[in-house]
Amino acid sequence: MTTTVSQLTGDYTLDTTHTRLGFVARHAMVTKVRGAFTEFTGTAHLDAEDPTRSSASLTIQVASVDTGNDQRDEHLRTNDFFDAATYPEITFVSTSAESLGDDQYRLIGDLTIKGVTKQVAVDFEYTGLAVDPWGNTRVGFEGKAVINRKDWGVNFNAALEAGGVLVSEKITLEFDVSAVKNA
Repeated sequence: MTTTVSQLTGDYTLDTTHTRLGFVARHAMVTKVRGAFTEFTGTAHLDAEDPTRSSASLTIQVASVDTGNDQRDEHLRTNDFFDAATYPEITFVSTSAESLGDDQYRLIGDLTIKGVTKQVAVDFEYTGLAVDPWGNTRVGFEGKAVINRKDWGVNFNAALEAGGVLVSEKITLEFDVSAVKNA
């Protein structure tokens, strides 16, 4: 079935049970550690006819960080990393959107972490639209962006005896998005 502009265009709310907001950091210069935030809300307006009129916003609860290791998660919540007690939320608000062709899109916006706001570009691939068994129109996107965590004051690190550092400055943000069209 071909998706029509009228089917895709509209206002959406993130389905938090079927969306993953993740990140990847290199640890000890040899392996990758993956994590995600499990509590968040988000909305989007999609305009299939004119993608530049599309927009999105996202609010993440920092304390919901989950890497599968309780001790590491607690450390990430401290001032060494996110300082969840002082800055309980990470936010993203888009400022522009564009089509890159072939179901590829770029969303540019303001990412705020630890009270610092910087512009980031997130590239997304449209993965489809379907009507679920409950009659909801559902849309999917996968995206990623690479940021330097130090740009947001997330500075903790430790030097390694053999050279290098414990945690990479470069962080890959990963978005696996399922959103439901508002009635």
